[in-house]
Amino acid sequence: MFQNRRYSFEFFPTKTDAGHKKLMTIAKQLASYNPDFFSCTYGAGGSTRNSTMKTVLQLENEIKISTAPHLSCIGDSKANLRSLLTQYKQAGIKRIVALRGDLSLDMSMSSGELCYANDLVSFIRQESGDHFHIEIAAYPEMHPQARNFEDDLKNFIRKANSGANSAITQYFFNTDSYFYFIERILAMGVDIPIVPGIMPITNYNKLARFSKACGAEIPRWICKQLEVYGEDVKSTKAFGEQVISNMCEQLLQGGAPGLHFYTMNLAEPSQAILDSLKRLD
Repeated sequence: MFQNRRYSFEFFPTKTDAGHKKLMTIAKQLASYNPDFFSCTYGAGGSTRNSTMKTVLQLENEIKISTAPHLSCIGDSKANLRSLLTQYKQAGIKRIVALRGDLSLDMSMSSGELCYANDLVSFIRQESGDHFHIEIAAYPEMHPQARNFEDDLKNFIRKANSGANSAITQYFFNTDSYFYFIERILAMGVDIPIVPGIMPITNYNKLARFSKACGAEIPRWICKQLEVYGEDVKSTKAFGEQVISNMCEQLLQGGAPGLHFYTMNLAEPSQAILDSLKRLD
């Protein structure tokens, strides 16, 4: 049922050698699932530029899995972005996740020479032609800084039409939001693959904090159940695995082209979900 779908895993660059070594071990574990690619995040304003590149190249060359660096434009110059694109191209990197990027505390929307993700997508195409497969972000529940849902749809269309190949969504827990977003995008003439972003549930407090920041809604029934479990890690993980596995099954049965896992640099939560889906095949 779910074979020939696209699966990918997202990591973030670590701050210590020990953390980096652990990340490589986790990546090897997840590589056994034959993912289409890994991706690696990029800190606000390019704050992890060097560590992102180091991680990307090591995943690509040592783990032997195609790896996509995140690249954001806010607060950066065209010269710096051009240099990164050249280095990635020379290293054989074939895929990039193109984002506007987060604003750091000392930045405004006017920081840098490119202000929006569609500007970055166009710039990558101008500089590199069709060398890179470009991923963009999608927000089924609306970008937290968008004025309204209609404006956010138009922003997505603008990004897609600037030269994107496919998209990865912000994580969500309501499949209806994803399918409605797909329906609206198709009606507006864009049919690039849009892969759901999946966030495993392992810790309620962290999940609530992340979700508040990125605008992802946690359904009330999930919140209430997680509140009951409190610090019971085992019950939280078991419940989270069941909820997310069921959601993934619904997404794939409904035609989602694959799944992109926000791993938080952990292997087991994503493995548990994928193993559950395999049992359904």
